[in-house]
Amino acid sequence: MIGPDSRTNIILESIADGVFTVDREWRITQFNKAAEGITGVPRDEAVGRYCWEVFRSSCCENECILRRTMETGEPLVNLPVYIVRVDGRRIPISVSTALLKNESDEVIGGVETFRDLSLVEELRRELKEQRSLGDIISKNPEMIRLMEILPRIAESDSTFLVEAASGTGKELFARVAHTLSRRAQGPFVAVNCGALPDALLESELFGYKAGAFTDARTDRPGRFAAAQGGTLFLDEIGDVSPAMQVKLLRVLQERKYEPLGSTEPVEADIRIIAATNRNLKKLVKSGKFREDLFYRINVVRMVLPPLAERREDIPLLAEHFIQRFNRLQSRTIAGLRPEALVLLMRHDWPGNVRELENAIEHAFILCTENWINIAHLPDHLIADDDLVAVVKGTTLAEIEAQAIREALERNSFRRMATARELNIDKNTLRRKIVRYGIKTPD
Repeated sequence: MIGPDSRTNIILESIADGVFTVDREWRITQFNKAAEGITGVPRDEAVGRYCWEVFRSSCCENECILRRTMETGEPLVNLPVYIVRVDGRRIPISVSTALLKNESDEVIGGVETFRDLSLVEELRRELKEQRSLGDIISKNPEMIRLMEILPRIAESDSTFLVEAASGTGKELFARVAHTLSRRAQGPFVAVNCGALPDALLESELFGYKAGAFTDARTDRPGRFAAAQGGTLFLDEIGDVSPAMQVKLLRVLQERKYEPLGSTEPVEADIRIIAATNRNLKKLVKSGKFREDLFYRINVVRMVLPPLAERREDIPLLAEHFIQRFNRLQSRTIAGLRPEALVLLMRHDWPGNVRELENAIEHAFILCTENWINIAHLPDHLIADDDLVAVVKGTTLAEIEAQAIREALERNSFRRMATARELNIDKNTLRRKIVRYGIKTPD
């Protein structure tokens, strides 16, 4: 007959998750085979040692999850952390904890189970790579189309124009184009043309010679010189004055410029990328932007949609920012609670991706838990009490149904295209349409 201890050992050895138990002194009393495989520590070396000596986790450095359970009596489930194996590899796991009691219901220790998430993380990275180009992340059809043509644009030295609202990632597109170009080993220099008056912008771009004006005591190279052999990004070019437009046009035509106070032209071996948050065609028609300069910079034109027109990217971008802030701040926040995600999905995002990034950073400051909830979001997102009340009653199923409905509309209800965008099988999409009662045209 098998005794209780033997049965327990058989059960522990049959579990795919790592399991270890500790006594009240925090020494390991049991350590199953899966725990050996995940940590790389043999059972004989683990049993009898303090748990933090064996289970080298990110939570051991900050707040012990098992200690929290031992002190409060509350079990914790699927908390994301990292451990360091004996071979030095850092791997992601999810941890669950519970109290360990004897037959008299007395607490004699604690038990911790943990699951290796390396494969999940690898699949997530592969999926992200399918939807990203450099630091550009999107599953919006128009953004994907732009990402597909960007490498071909990058191969050329031609000037191209990025039109988009502020905060959509104009500079990000320019940086990726530079990284993919033959000039990748050269410098990438960015200038915000709208932030400087003409006199300062001219000296900033072209530099000056000693004596060019009163305070010019020494030569100072400009941004064109700094970008030599690389890429110069002229942001908000629609804000420059007509006089400055003439000087920029000359550089684009002749590939030469003259520093202030100099009569000797300097060769400009650079690739220029321009960007604006204004409609340059309208500015040309109204006489506020030179038509010849417009055609010089508009060899290829990319128009980035605002975040409000690609809401399907909000969960993807939010997860990206959460992972980034986790790395920067050594945190282990798992993600957004469903109601917090719904609130983000309902916001109009006038500040676009930059505003979303700021909202996640704000949440990181306030969040002391493993998940970001509504209370951690910026005040302007939760100012509408009626909206928050509606959002709090929203389920994950309703979020998924809304996402599918919007994806169908974007793809003119073509199911194959919708399934590709959502990265699911067409039969799965069909079942979800039926399950959620989504109405589609015949």
